[in-house]
Amino acid sequence: MTNLQGRIVLRDRVVTGNISFGEIISDIEAGNLSNKDPQYYILPGFIDGHVHGGDGADTMDGAEAIEKLSRFHMHHGTTTILPTTITRPWKEILDSLRAVKEVRQKGLADHPDIRGAHLEGPFISSKKLGAQPPFNIMPKAEVLQEMIDLDIVRVITIAPEVEYIEQAVPLLTKAGIRVSLGHTACSYSQAQHALQITHTHHGVVGGTHLFNAMGGIEGRAPGLAGAILDDDKAYAEMIFDTHHVHPVNFRLAHRQKPDHLLFVTDAMRGAGMPEGESELGGQKVIIKNGCVMGMNGHLAGSVLTLDQAFRNALVHGATLPEATRLVSTNAAQYQGLTDRGEITLGKRADFVVMNANMQVEQVWIAGKRRV
Repeated sequence: MTNLQGRIVLRDRVVTGNISFGEIISDIEAGNLSNKDPQYYILPGFIDGHVHGGDGADTMDGAEAIEKLSRFHMHHGTTTILPTTITRPWKEILDSLRAVKEVRQKGLADHPDIRGAHLEGPFISSKKLGAQPPFNIMPKAEVLQEMIDLDIVRVITIAPEVEYIEQAVPLLTKAGIRVSLGHTACSYSQAQHALQITHTHHGVVGGTHLFNAMGGIEGRAPGLAGAILDDDKAYAEMIFDTHHVHPVNFRLAHRQKPDHLLFVTDAMRGAGMPEGESELGGQKVIIKNGCVMGMNGHLAGSVLTLDQAFRNALVHGATLPEATRLVSTNAAQYQGLTDRGEITLGKRADFVVMNANMQVEQVWIAGKRRV
């Protein structure tokens, strides 16, 4: 049995105490510390459901790259990860999904738990590609079935207005895949329709990087962002590096969806690397002042890590428990990971130990220290 002591961040409060655990948490005891002034905060492990790369590696590069980017993000507190593909020719995407599955099946000890993959594209709008290359296609049943048969995709980004959406959603929800609406030029009514189809088929629905690669909320046109925020059951990703989303919009979304808003990094290979020229999906990008820009002048992914997103939330008004839900609890709920996402009895012993400056000091996965 292992013990950690410090300021324990629970779902709705922070307590000073001691956690006892093996692979799962067996006891949480408040008070009675040998150190009367604990220096560390203990949080549940972070969950990143949308991450393309880091440390020079990209999901599309193959198994070794997936291992490398996963290790990088683990050092920033990520204990559960969904490596994410980008829009490329379909065969390349399938090869990348097979590589994610290969790494997952290895069960590598010095890596975060790879629960599966996030398929971002190719079923998106040509009008809202963002940083995605123009290889978008339609989600025909036979194409989707190829992907479903691999049994590795856990979240899929799809535009509400694409052809075959009414046939695609039932297939996806039956397979247990989260339907994340995004990269879209859809109207509010099209967004509502896609949400309703997903609910009707008892699926879990979200929005891919809220406010990005979708229309903004206007007085008479709420668009997808408005539809997601107005739907009590819908989850919403957010890239909170303060480049993709203004802090005011973060606070508005957080007040509306405190238990359904979740941070993702959408990090590309340049995360953790020197600034300058990099690559995303075969396209040249420039990293400068913590921002990634494509040659078309659009944002092109991020160099964000979840510990930085966590600190950003604190700076812009979130409490410790609220910020913790944004990087862990809400993502666990969205992905159906009932064994993790908060510090409570019986949950997996996934922890991030941070110092008083909210820098990562230790990372524990299933009761084993990995950082």
